[in-house]
Amino acid sequence: MSTAPAKGTVLNFNLGPEEITRITDRLISNGKAIQDRVATQSNPTFANVVVPLAMRENEQSSEYYLITFLQNVSIDKDVRDASTMAEERLNAFEIESSMREDVYAVVRAVFNNASEMDKLGAEDRRLIEKMELSYRRNGLALSKDKRERLGSIKKHLSELETRFSRNVNEGDGFETFTREELDGLVDDFFEGRETKVVDGVEKYIVTTKYPDIVPVMMKATNETTRRRMLFAEETRCPENIPLLQEAVKLRLEVAQLLGYRTHAEYKLELSMAKAPGAVLAFEKDLRQRLDVLADKEIKEIEALKRADKKAAGEKYDGLFSWDFRYYSNMVKERKHNINDDEVKEYFPMKEVTRGILEIYQTMLGLRFVKVEDAAVWHPEVELYEVWEADGKKFTGHFYLDLFPRADKYNHAAVWPIRPGFVRADGTHEFPVAAMVANFPKPTASKPALLKHSDAVTLLHELGHVLHSICSTTKWARFHGTATEGDFVESPSQMLENWGWEPSELQKFAVHYKTGKPIPAELVKRLVAAKNEGAGLFNLRQVFFGMFDMSIHHTEDPNVDVKKNFLKLRQEISRFENDSNDTWGTSTFGHMMGGYDAGYYGYMWSL
Repeated sequence: MSTAPAKGTVLNFNLGPEEITRITDRLISNGKAIQDRVATQSNPTFANVVVPLAMRENEQSSEYYLITFLQNVSIDKDVRDASTMAEERLNAFEIESSMREDVYAVVRAVFNNASEMDKLGAEDRRLIEKMELSYRRNGLALSKDKRERLGSIKKHLSELETRFSRNVNEGDGFETFTREELDGLVDDFFEGRETKVVDGVEKYIVTTKYPDIVPVMMKATNETTRRRMLFAEETRCPENIPLLQEAVKLRLEVAQLLGYRTHAEYKLELSMAKAPGAVLAFEKDLRQRLDVLADKEIKEIEALKRADKKAAGEKYDGLFSWDFRYYSNMVKERKHNINDDEVKEYFPMKEVTRGILEIYQTMLGLRFVKVEDAAVWHPEVELYEVWEADGKKFTGHFYLDLFPRADKYNHAAVWPIRPGFVRADGTHEFPVAAMVANFPKPTASKPALLKHSDAVTLLHELGHVLHSICSTTKWARFHGTATEGDFVESPSQMLENWGWEPSELQKFAVHYKTGKPIPAELVKRLVAAKNEGAGLFNLRQVFFGMFDMSIHHTEDPNVDVKKNFLKLRQEISRFENDSNDTWGTSTFGHMMGGYDAGYYGYMWSL
């Protein structure tokens, strides 16, 4: 990977609030004008109705994605506020657009014209079929008063979802601990860490961001420390509980207005699973199979905690949610002689990123070129060009924003910033994607070092990036990860397996000091430990999927999201909840980020 000037159309992320507002105004104005023209067609055809509508999607999607993406990454609160407002306004406009009777009438006329439909190629035909279905699913067959109610609900739902996500991004929690209370954590955990004087005692600040909370939950020997840390995480964003509660109620109302019994019935109609019954049967079967593994794993974990309690002269009081990571990690360490702190010394971020990008270059016949002095939204962000391996054909761009910072999106995800499509003049628009993550940052004495699981996450998310970059479609609405919802995770979960291939690991897993490759014997132990604890780990995924269905496949508009979350987690995951009040569902972003009635897809797509 060499450096070079950027090729293709590079996007401008240096936008102020006023510019974001102007772009939003223009997108709405232009969109309305196009729809108005289409609606007046006296002889509706694919060319004069469907093409203009789809070309609007093509040409305006890039600006839409860019200005709404900034709320997740910008360090400027005014920009984040403007981005959030833009998303709310644009989503409201799209909801109004999807319910225009006059536009639907001409789309329906083309759809019903057999001679017109017979002329179309496969992607064009799929376009109008999906477009017509979308209008019907947006209530165009309803009476006027019901359509108006439906439109009002959808706008409000969009606002609730945006507010929920913003609260999670900006609502980090923290706890303070003495060094003794953090016994079990390695020295580099404390290097450069902020401190705070509490009651005359200097304590370390530990946030709920991944690089902080995960090591504490895995390594802190003090049970009270783990409990306090998890409590800090699961009492974040209390304002999100009523938002999710209201969203669940409104989603049910939408579904029932449209003639479905539940939101899941409505949502799953477009999935591979097709119906809630298939999802519930899948989750039930999976749970039964995993319970067999989990029975054995629970006994091992319980024995370890009993031994700890006995050594401390304390009474064994059960297994709790703050015990899961700690004792699961202990089992792995003892059975396979795997120590994450030893392993991460062989996973410096720079080398891991280089190695994983080389895997994708080789596998997909591509060449990635890092761009010097790129125009990005933060100095830590990197931009790459993507070319065919022979260097003759440019393919797209992707951005990597991999380290945590205040008010940034606090998990790992990929945004399609610009879909690929065919322009009106027949040329191809090149796609752009951005990966956002929160991996450990470098310290004064060490480079950024990853756990092996972090490297697997990098593989997974880059799978989504390359899914977008390598996709070639005529229409933006089919580009990249715009597939059936329960297929989206399939490519990335398949590609994670490169992180377990000994021959590949030894190419890029090198000691950060010596540069020596990871020992073959350590790789062997890593691979042997791959499925350690698979029963309990995957039961957590089943729990998330079952919770999702419990609030979205019900006819009860007042289903208690907080109560269901805690009840099902304890029943399925096999660890007791805190006796103090917590609300972990308030940061379960998938439920307000497009995975409603769809979380099962993570396991379904394996």
